[in-house]
Amino acid sequence: MIVLRAKRLYTPQEEIQNPLVFIEDGLITEVSSRGQREIPKGATEIDLTRDHDDAILVPGFVDLHMHGGAGVDVMRASAADLRHLNTFLTKHGVTGYFPTTVAAPLDQTCAALGRLADAIEAGQALANGEPQARPLGIHLEGPFLSHKRRGVHPPENLVEPTLEIFERLWQAARGHVRMMTIAPELPGAIDVIAEAARRKVCVSIGHSDAVVEAARAGVQAGARHATHVFNAMRPLDHRDPGILVEVLTDRQVTADIIADGIHVAPEVVQLFLNAKGKDNSILITDATAATGMPDGKYQLGPIQVEVKDGRCMKDGKLAGSVLTMDRAVRNITQFTDWNLRDAVHAATLNPARVGGLGQSGVIVAGAEASFVVMSGAGEVMKTMVRGQGF
Repeated sequence: MIVLRAKRLYTPQEEIQNPLVFIEDGLITEVSSRGQREIPKGATEIDLTRDHDDAILVPGFVDLHMHGGAGVDVMRASAADLRHLNTFLTKHGVTGYFPTTVAAPLDQTCAALGRLADAIEAGQALANGEPQARPLGIHLEGPFLSHKRRGVHPPENLVEPTLEIFERLWQAARGHVRMMTIAPELPGAIDVIAEAARRKVCVSIGHSDAVVEAARAGVQAGARHATHVFNAMRPLDHRDPGILVEVLTDRQVTADIIADGIHVAPEVVQLFLNAKGKDNSILITDATAATGMPDGKYQLGPIQVEVKDGRCMKDGKLAGSVLTMDRAVRNITQFTDWNLRDAVHAATLNPARVGGLGQSGVIVAGAEASFVVMSGAGEVMKTMVRGQGF
C-alpha cells in the first residue's frame, strides 16, 4: 500500500486539507485526512510536502483534443514516437488523452487509426522508469467538416458524412473512436450523428457554418458537445445567431475552448465560462507536434505548419496550437475570475465525464491513481499514472 500526503487536495469537486490518499494496485482505495485517519504500519508513505511546502494533489489532466507534441504527430507516430510523446505529456500533468486526427486521405487515416488502436490497447503507465500518459480513445476531427469552416483541413480530404464511411473509420480504429467532430448541417450528418451516438461516441459539433436550426437538429440527433468554441464556427450575429447560440445556451451541451490567449481573446474566454459554467466547460490544447519545440516547420497529419512566436500557422490561418494543459489551467486563473480549483475541474473531471472515461479525472475511492502535484501557482511538480511515477 502507498499513502500520499499533501497540503491540499482537489477532488476536484471538493477541497481537503492535509489529505491522505491510499493506493493499491494502481487504484485509490481511500481518501481521508490526517485528522481522521492514521497511516497503517507497513504502508509506504510519500509526503509530498517534503519537497514542495504548498503541494496540491489534483487528478491527472485529460486532454480530449490534441494532435501531438515534442516533435511527434499522432497520425504519423510509431509506437516509440508515442512513448516519447507520452513522457512529454506527463511533464505537463496529462495522464490521459484522445489522439486527434485531421482530414487526410481515407487510406492514410485508416492506417493511422490502426496504429493508435494498438497504442490504446497496449496502455502502458510506465516506460523506461518514466510515467506515461495513456491514449484512452480516438477523436476523429474530420473528414465530416464544413468546407467554409474547415480551418486548415485540406478541402480535398473532406467528405460528406455517410454511414459507410463512418463504419470504415470505426472498423479501422477497432471501436476505439470515443469522440467525433462533425458539421451538423452537412447532407447525411444527422444519420451519422445518430449512429455514432448509439455507439456511445461523444459527438461534437464543430468546424461548422450551421444556422441555429441545423445545430439544434444535430443535438436532437445525439450530439452533446462542441469543438473549440468560436474557432472554425459561424460567427455570432444578433439577428442570425447560428451554431454559437445553441452551443452557449443549451445546458445539455458541453463545450471546449483553447485558452492560449491566441485562439480566443481572454475576455471572450470569460464570456464562454460564464455561459457554460463550471460543469460544462472543458479545456483542450489542440496541441500539434510543435508543442514543446523551437520555432520551425512541423507536420499536422498531411499538413505542414510553421510555428513562430507561439503561433502555429498554415497559409495565414491558425493551425492548432503549442499550448500545454498546465499552461491552459494557469491561463484560466489569469484570464478570468476562476480560481485554480475551478480551472482544474475543467481539465480533469469535466473532460473525463464527457469522454465517457468512468472514474478518471477524479480523486475518490475506486478511481485510478493518476495524479498531478501542483504548486499554488499551478506549476506541475510531479505526475503519477495508475500508481506509477512517484
